[in-house]
Amino acid sequence: MRRWNGWGEEGVASALNEGALDFLHAQVGVAEAPQDAALAAALAQIPPSRLPAHPGLDTSAEARLRASFGQSLGDWLRLRFGRVGPVSDGVVWPESSAQVRAWLDWAAQVGALVIPCGGATSVVGHLTPPAGDARPVLTLMLGRMRSLLSLDPLAQLARFEAGVLGPDLEAQLRARGWMLGHYPQSFEYASLGGWVMTRSSGQQSARYGRIEAMFAGGRLETPQCTLELPTFPASAAGPDLREQVLGSEGRFGVLTEASVRISRLPEREDFLAFFLPDWAAGEAAVRELAQAKLGLSMMRLANATETLTTLALAGHASAIAWLERYLALRGCAPGAKVMLMLGFTGGAAQVRAMKSLARKVLRRHRAVGTGALLGKKWQTNRFKGVYLRNALWAQGYAVDTMETAVDWPRVPAMMAAMESAGREALAAQGERCHAYTHLSHVYAQGSSVYSTFVFRIGPDFETALARWQALKTAVCEAIVQNGGTITHQHGVGKDHAPYLAAEKGAAGMAALQALAQHFDPQRLLDSGNLLPSAPRQGQAQ
Repeated sequence: MRRWNGWGEEGVASALNEGALDFLHAQVGVAEAPQDAALAAALAQIPPSRLPAHPGLDTSAEARLRASFGQSLGDWLRLRFGRVGPVSDGVVWPESSAQVRAWLDWAAQVGALVIPCGGATSVVGHLTPPAGDARPVLTLMLGRMRSLLSLDPLAQLARFEAGVLGPDLEAQLRARGWMLGHYPQSFEYASLGGWVMTRSSGQQSARYGRIEAMFAGGRLETPQCTLELPTFPASAAGPDLREQVLGSEGRFGVLTEASVRISRLPEREDFLAFFLPDWAAGEAAVRELAQAKLGLSMMRLANATETLTTLALAGHASAIAWLERYLALRGCAPGAKVMLMLGFTGGAAQVRAMKSLARKVLRRHRAVGTGALLGKKWQTNRFKGVYLRNALWAQGYAVDTMETAVDWPRVPAMMAAMESAGREALAAQGERCHAYTHLSHVYAQGSSVYSTFVFRIGPDFETALARWQALKTAVCEAIVQNGGTITHQHGVGKDHAPYLAAEKGAAGMAALQALAQHFDPQRLLDSGNLLPSAPRQGQAQ
């Protein structure tokens, strides 16, 4: 059973060792966990549904509660402190495109607002019903739409229903000798439709591509019509209509089927860790590796603070102490060194060649290899790290992340600006913030910049919310001011919507609004995701 107020399965736990707690105490201060609200208390706050009864519609309090929250820190605060706020009025589980179409038509008849939901892993507020809208809210849970519809081995295309979750998708493909290779950290619970609609990026996108490279076509059920996107290897027939679907975040329609480009299972896959003396050497190394286009499946560079944090939280103090001494002797001193994780995926000969070429580049930048142990540990725990959010909360600490992407000349300044903004926002409230950054997706042109912020939750909802909102606002503004995209891989949702115009411009925003008007003239899908929700007649402005 999935947790109702945290990440993952109730029976899966992550704990902080004593050394990790000492580290957090030193960086942020001793914290005390607030008392979590009970599920029964949260359910007691949910008002009666405003939707009329209908076969297949679930208006139970718990179904509505679970359908109204994702995994943003704002969602966590509302659930953990029992400040539930607006929730969906009803939940349905369509099992086909035809049923999605029928539910959209029914919502139009009863004047409901529709919010599609895949795996409920959004970290930017996609699932939150808007406050102040008089319309009842219907949530379309797509999790029963998970079938592999077809597989074309010659074209290397597979067509799935869009509600399929990552593990189920890969299992269906692997049984036939294929894979997709899209591995965001939320992989265990995120859906194919969610990946497409938020322009997601997986941990090994350097080999398999971001989701836009995988998405070949599909079916979008819009309130106005059904949009079929055929598959082509390439086309010069005008603007690519897939781009109207990619990143549209459910504003134009509900993705019910997706054709994706698949790959044969690799013969070999290795992940290796390297350390470099400082940030300048590390950044230069990953830039050279990316621009050399060696075919690596992953490049992930942690700055000095993240490297320090990773080693401090790892446990195994004696082993880490030995590693620190070894690295210091090799020129990677404590406090300055950075850690680089590389993925090598492909045929055995191809992997050997990539390793040889990569090591030649790394030697020029004074990198120190540490063998396969750290890489294997990362691979084993690649989807478990997010459970650390639960463990941190239990000790009184909140964690949030912000990410962007910029061209190479702007990377160092962006990293510094994001971390400084987070620290200064909390300092203004008399609190410390532990901020650190890694480059999780590296391109020839530039890189993503992914920062993590750890701070004390506070004794009550108002305090915790004020701290989070101050942090979120400051870092978003720093991203915009330093010329970054407001999101590299998490989507816009409601949390980032106020900053989208700075990136798209007035003409671009008008074009997006025109598309929304074309596909959704009744504004059935206008919950405030991606585009600011326009006031309706009788709605407060």
